[in-house]
Amino acid sequence: MNNSTFNQSPAECRGIPFRSRNDQTDPAANYLAARLDEAHEFMMRVMKHPVAECGEPLVHLERAAAESGTLVEFSRKPHALGKPRLHLLRHGQIRGFLQAAAEMNRRGWAMRVEDGYRNRIMQKFLGRQPAVFDAMLRTVIRELAGRIPSTEFMFKRVLTLTAQIPKTGTHMSGSAIDISVLDRATGLEIDRGAPYLEMSELTPMDSPFISPAARENRKAISNIMCSAGFIEYPYEFWHYNSGDSYESVLCDRHDPAIYGAVDWNPDTGRTEPIQDPDRPLNDLDEIKAEIEASILRIKVTDNEKLG
Repeated sequence: MNNSTFNQSPAECRGIPFRSRNDQTDPAANYLAARLDEAHEFMMRVMKHPVAECGEPLVHLERAAAESGTLVEFSRKPHALGKPRLHLLRHGQIRGFLQAAAEMNRRGWAMRVEDGYRNRIMQKFLGRQPAVFDAMLRTVIRELAGRIPSTEFMFKRVLTLTAQIPKTGTHMSGSAIDISVLDRATGLEIDRGAPYLEMSELTPMDSPFISPAARENRKAISNIMCSAGFIEYPYEFWHYNSGDSYESVLCDRHDPAIYGAVDWNPDTGRTEPIQDPDRPLNDLDEIKAEIEASILRIKVTDNEKLG
């Protein structure tokens, strides 16, 4: 697989019409397409950034929160292939994690950890879950004015939306955390414009399509996380990380990142750097098969709605 696979533009990737559309201008879709292109360029910069893995162990966040007496909720939803979520971060991030969670408690909020470390299998199949892939394909079809994308263009979008290369997947570094925030009094989610795991024009952190109240909530949450040593990811309003290539590139640092993609042994707790971090977890044939299966599911769903 060469770099041209990663860099096809929408003009090169318009396939056959999926359904007719009367509107040829969609400001929200155009905005999202531009941000996805930015995110792709960012990923390519991350690919080039050096990593000097420091070997810090992964720590169980539930145990750390319980031992500190900090109220933190944890998602119990099954991960890809029905696997349990791995609520883990690097040892050097635990103090900041607890600081951010405690500050949210003081504000009457509770952090809910949606996702932490992901192993190869989890990351590989995250984007291939039917509901997730269907959402991605619908987004890309909308971007292409109702046309089915080529396999190469869909690969490019999947790479950006679900980080299909270990070097660009900071969850595989154990250095990224996805969060929601709850109101402690009501248990309801603090409004950020959309729930986790939204895939639309509402997803970028600075989306102009959310309400002023949701924008203020995003800003307040990010301020807490950044004060605790994390950095916000511009293209997903739920994602924060530190110590990895994302942080280095976003902050325009040139020194090697200290956290890189690792394999984690749950029996021993040991981590080892992934030996092939530049190799995509899914190849073009696998993405092509997912497109074909997804098209059938989407057509069935749309026909049911029409019926």
